[in-house]
Amino acid sequence: MKKSVLTRYRVMAYVTGVLLVLLTLGVIAKYLLKMDGAAGFTSVVGIAHGWLYVVYLVFAFDLGSKAKMPVGRQLWILLAGTIPTAAFFVERRVSRELEGKVTDPAPAVAEA
Repeated sequence: MKKSVLTRYRVMAYVTGVLLVLLTLGVIAKYLLKMDGAAGFTSVVGIAHGWLYVVYLVFAFDLGSKAKMPVGRQLWILLAGTIPTAAFFVERRVSRELEGKVTDPAPAVAEA
């Protein structure tokens, strides 16, 4: 498995996780604290999280299929983007387990 597959999964896991935490804080501010401006913030962050979660799903599925993970494990990774802060913990665990399977592309050798 190429290192780029793991890297793009990691990036999207962090992006999705941060947006989900921001969305959760926005919903708390909107409904519990009844703050002005929280509705617009929640709307923008919610739309961004929704679209980027789809990208996360594609990259996570790609990672799981290339790493030959069982279906149950793939489902847990896919659902991690819907639970606040879970994406951070799942990403760290997956990264540690797959570090040995990742191969760096061979550097190009220039001929003289």
